Parts: sequence; C-alpha cells; structure tokens
Amino acid sequence: MTSKRDDTTSNRGFGAMDEEKQREIAAQGGRAAHEKGTAHEFSSDEAREAGHRGGQAAHEKGTAHEFNSEEARAAGSRGGQAAHEKGTAHEFDSEEARRAGRKGGQASHGGRDNPNAMHARGGSSEQHAKAGRQSHKNT
Repeated sequence: MTSKRDDTTSNRGFGAMDEEKQREIAAQGGRAAHEKGTAHEFSSDEAREAGHRGGQAAHEKGTAHEFNSEEARAAGSRGGQAAHEKGTAHEFDSEEARRAGRKGGQASHGGRDNPNAMHARGGSSEQHAKAGRQSHKNT
C-alpha cells in the first residue's frame, strides 16, 4: 500500500495508510480510552482553545467552511438547544441581556460614535413613515 501523500517515503506503517484507515484506527483507540477511563476530558476552556486553533488552521489552509447567515443561525440554534437540554446554558439576567443587545447593535451598525453608521431600528422606510403618521394621531 503506497501513501497518497508522499511516494518517496516507506510504504509501511501507520503513516503509509490512507487517511480513512488512519481515522478508523484512531477512533478505535479513542473509544478504548474512554471505556478504560483514561481518555482526556477537555474543560470548556481547553475545548474552546482547541476549536479556535483548528478553525485558524482550516482558514489558513483554505479548507474552512464559510457559513451563510442561515447556516450560522441554524448552528447557533442547535448549540443553544443542546446547552439548554444539558442544563449548561447561560441564563441572562435583564442587565446582561441589555448589554449583549447593545453590543450586538453597535457591531452591526458601527456604533453610536460613528457618523457614517446607520442607526436603524429595523423595518422598511414605509413602515417607519406609517409609524410616524400613527404616532402623530395619538398626540
């Protein structure tokens, strides 16, 4: 069996196997380690850092998946549902929610200090005009 990666190396051993076979063997080792209780359990900080490094490497290699907005929304929703089911989701109090919303608004609209930023509250110009006309009726 020759290596697909480099034909100048030896055709023996783990490194010479195709990637699918390597994955299969590594997965067996991981399952065995978990069964014995010797597998490394990542803390959330370790997992976050490992994911960050993996994402950086994938972007540098050009193999990272670029999410469109719908995919990102769906992935975030699944992650939130899983966290709630496990009981690990962070529950925001009203002040935290206010700060998070303000931070998100500043990121999406350039912040209040940016004179070129659009400070829209959502809705079309027609909806804003209609709301303005209705608010004048109430005064």
